[in-house]
Amino acid sequence: MENTPDTRFQDELDFFISNQDDLVRRYRGKVLVLKGRQVVGVYRDLLEAYFEAQREHELGTFMLQRCEPGPDAYTTTIISSLSFVNWPNATPR
Repeated sequence: MENTPDTRFQDELDFFISNQDDLVRRYRGKVLVLKGRQVVGVYRDLLEAYFEAQREHELGTFMLQRCEPGPDAYTTTIISSLSFVNWPNATPR
């Protein structure tokens, strides 16, 4: 398996970061549907955004982005279910 970064939605992410201040002024607290370098939908929550966006756009062609200030809005920490921590009484699966 290659160790190359996944660049899907890089245009959308770059657009959000470049325009974050303006987008937050206009849509703070909302969930944006981004496709390419444009906002194609604005919704109250992730579920509404997902279900409405997939009605008009093929899955895998749009990105959902919570519209909040700062890098935490577009930075995610992923914790794998495979852990190397030695928990007491834990057995690996």
